[in-house]
Amino acid sequence: MKYLPFIAVAISLLSCSQQKEPSTATSTSPLTGTWKLISAKSIENKDTTVTAPVAGQETIKIFNDSYFAFFTHDLNHGADSTAVYGSGSGTYTLVKDVYNEHLEYCSYRGWEDKDFSFVMQIKGDTIIQSGIEKIDSLNINHEIVETYVRIR
Repeated sequence: MKYLPFIAVAISLLSCSQQKEPSTATSTSPLTGTWKLISAKSIENKDTTVTAPVAGQETIKIFNDSYFAFFTHDLNHGADSTAVYGSGSGTYTLVKDVYNEHLEYCSYRGWEDKDFSFVMQIKGDTIIQSGIEKIDSLNINHEIVETYVRIR
C-alpha cells in the first residue's frame, strides 16, 4: 500500500505526456472555402431575369466538406430603406459535376427541407451552378445560373 501514491503519480504523468498527433485530414471537396456571387439569372418560360449583381448588396456562399451556408445582405448595414438580409444552410454532395443540396434552414421558410440538384462546373477559382429550382407549394419552377468566385 505504501507504493500506491507513487503508482498513481506515475500513471498521471504518463497520461499527461501522451500527446495527440496533429490532424492530417485534408479537405476532400474542391468547393471548400468562401465564394462571392458575381452573377445570377433566373429563367422561367423563356424569360430571363438577371438577379445578381444587385447594386448595394452582396451574396456569400461558404462550403466545408459536406455543409454549405449562404447569405445576402445590403452593404449599408441595414441603415436605410435598402436593408435586406436572407440566408440559408444545409448539407450537400458533389459527385463529379452533380451537386445536390438539402436546404435545412432558410430565412424564406417555405424553402426549408427542400432538395435541389444542379450541375456544378469548377474552373479554377470560379464555380458555375446551374439547374432547376422547383417548389410546387410556392409555385416556383425556374432554372438558375449562378457564378461565384473564390474569395478565401
